[in-house]
Amino acid sequence: MGQFAFWAQRTMAVVALTALTTAPAAAQQRPNIVVIVADDVGFTDLGAYGGEARTPNIDALAQRGAQFSRYYSSPLCSPSRAMLLTGMDNHRTGHSTIIEVLPPNMRGRPGYTMHLEPGVVTLATRLQQGGYRTYATGKWHLGHGEGDLPNSHGFDRSFVLDASGADNWEERTYLPYYRSADWFENGQRAHLPENFYSSEFIVDRMIRYMDADAQRSDEPFFAYLAFQAVHIPVQAPAEYRDHYRGLYAGGWEQLRANRWRRAQELGLLSATAQIGPPHPSFRPWAAISREEQALYARSMEVHAGMLEAMDHHIGRFIQYLQSRGLAENTIFIVTSDNGPEPSNPVADATFRRWMQLTGYTRRVEDLGERGSFVMIGPENANATATGSLFKFTAGEGGLRVPLIMAGPGIAPGRVDARAFVTDVAPTLLERAGVALDAPAMDGVSMNPLLSGQSPFVRDENAPLGVEVSGHSALYRGDYKLVRTPPPLGDSSWRLYNIDRDPGETTDLAAQQPDLVAAMLADYQTYAQRVGVLELPHGYDPQAQVAHNTLMRAYQHYWWIFTGMALVALLLLGGGVLVARRVLRKRAT
Repeated sequence: MGQFAFWAQRTMAVVALTALTTAPAAAQQRPNIVVIVADDVGFTDLGAYGGEARTPNIDALAQRGAQFSRYYSSPLCSPSRAMLLTGMDNHRTGHSTIIEVLPPNMRGRPGYTMHLEPGVVTLATRLQQGGYRTYATGKWHLGHGEGDLPNSHGFDRSFVLDASGADNWEERTYLPYYRSADWFENGQRAHLPENFYSSEFIVDRMIRYMDADAQRSDEPFFAYLAFQAVHIPVQAPAEYRDHYRGLYAGGWEQLRANRWRRAQELGLLSATAQIGPPHPSFRPWAAISREEQALYARSMEVHAGMLEAMDHHIGRFIQYLQSRGLAENTIFIVTSDNGPEPSNPVADATFRRWMQLTGYTRRVEDLGERGSFVMIGPENANATATGSLFKFTAGEGGLRVPLIMAGPGIAPGRVDARAFVTDVAPTLLERAGVALDAPAMDGVSMNPLLSGQSPFVRDENAPLGVEVSGHSALYRGDYKLVRTPPPLGDSSWRLYNIDRDPGETTDLAAQQPDLVAAMLADYQTYAQRVGVLELPHGYDPQAQVAHNTLMRAYQHYWWIFTGMALVALLLLGGGVLVARRVLRKRAT
C-alpha cells in the first residue's frame, strides 16, 4: 500500500466513524460496549500516539473520541487484566503478579492465588446481570482450572487462551513453561482451525458469536477482544510486515529519539521534557554486528506489521457492527495491558535448545512467518515506551500506555488528566446504568471528566499506588515516587516531577526529603490496605521466571532430561574406565 492509499484509507475510516457520532440514538438506549486490549503495546506504538505502524481504524477512534495522554496500567498482564475487568486493585483480585514469576513461598497466599478470588466480581458478570449479552475472545490469562475461565465470570460465550501467550500461526506454545497452548471455548478445551492467525481468528469468532445471538439484538452487548499483538513471539503476514522495509535500519537510539519527538509534536508529552540517557545495560546500536542489526531491524518491521494486522481486523469488526446498525450506539475502548516486552529468551542456552527441539527458528529471511520466533529486545522496547524502562517495571515505560475511548456522549479531544486501569470498569458500568454495588471498587468513574463536569478523574492530590513483584510506584499531584529492584535498579525510592519530567531523568529525592517521607507513608498505607507481601531477599523476576520455566520444563520433558543424564553417566563411566586403564599402564 502506497502512502497516498494509506492516508486515503485513514481518511475514509475517520469520516465513517465521525458520522457515527452525529447519528441520533434513543434517549433511553443503553450503549453497547467493546473493550479492545492489545498486548505489550508501548505508549508510542500506535499511529495516533506517534508510531510508524499503519493503524487507521484505531487512529479514527482516537480522532473522534477521547485520547488519553496520562493513562496508567500495571507493569504485567494478569494484574492489569484483573484490574481492567473488576475495577479492583490487583492484590484484591488474587492476581498480584503473574504465575510465571511467582516465588514458591507466596503461592496460595491471599492476593497471590493466581485466581479471581471468592467475592471478586467482573465487569462481565455485572453487565450480564444487568441484561447485557457478554462475549470474550483472545487472551484470558486469569486462571486455568474449573471455575477460572470466562464462562464462570460472566461471559455468555468465549473462546480464550488461558496462558500468557502463544504462537500466532498455530496451536503451539511459545515457552517451555507451557507444554501446550491451551484454548478453551465456553470452558471446554478447544482447538484452533488450520488457517489460524490470531488477530483474524479473535475477530472472526466474536462475529460468529454475535451472529448466533442475532435474535437477541434488542439487548445491549459487551464484547471483550483481547489480542495477542504484540506479545512474543511477534509474527505477522508478509503483506503487513513488508510495508516497513528499511524503516528501522537507523537503530534503536534513532527510533527512541524520533518517537519522543513525535509524541511531543502531538502534545502527548511536554514540549520541554527531556528524554534522558538509555539504561546502562542497553547496548549501543553501533556495538552490535551487522547481522544482529539486520535481525533487530527486521524484528521491528514485523512488530509494526503485527500492529497493522491487528488494526485491519479491528476495522473488520467495526464494519460488521456498522452493517448490523450497532456501531452508532457503541462505546469503543482501545488500550494496552502494560508497556512493551523487553525479554530476550533466545539469549538463554536452554531456551535455544528448546527452540531446536520444537522447530522454532530466528532467521532474518523468514522472520515473522510460521515457525519463526521474534522479539524486539530491551533496547527497542524502551524506544517504543515513554520515559524509563518497559514492561515488568514501574518506570513510565512499564505503566504509561495508550487509552482511547470513543462513543456516544464522549467528546473528541486529548485528555491530559491522570487515569488508572481500575477506572475503566466503574465508568462503563455507570454508562450502562448498572449499579456499582459490592464489592467496592478501587477505581472511580471517569464520566465527570468525559462529560466536561470535572478537569480530573480523581483529586489530583489523592495518592495512587501500584505494585507488582516488588516494582512499586505512588503518584500524588505532579509527583511520582518509584522503586526499581535489581538487576535494573537498586531498590532505592526515587522522586520525579512526572508532569515536567516524564522521562524520569532528574531524581528529586535528596532535594525534597519531606515529600519523599510523606509519599512513602502513603505508599505503605496503600500496600497494607491491599495486602502487598514482601518478596524474598534477592528476588529477581527475570531469574524467577527462568527458574520456574526450568522446573516446568523438567516436568514436561523429564524423559529427555533423564536420557541426557543417562548418556552423561555412561560417558562419565566410560571416561573413568579409560582413566583407570591409563593409570594401570603407567603403574606397570
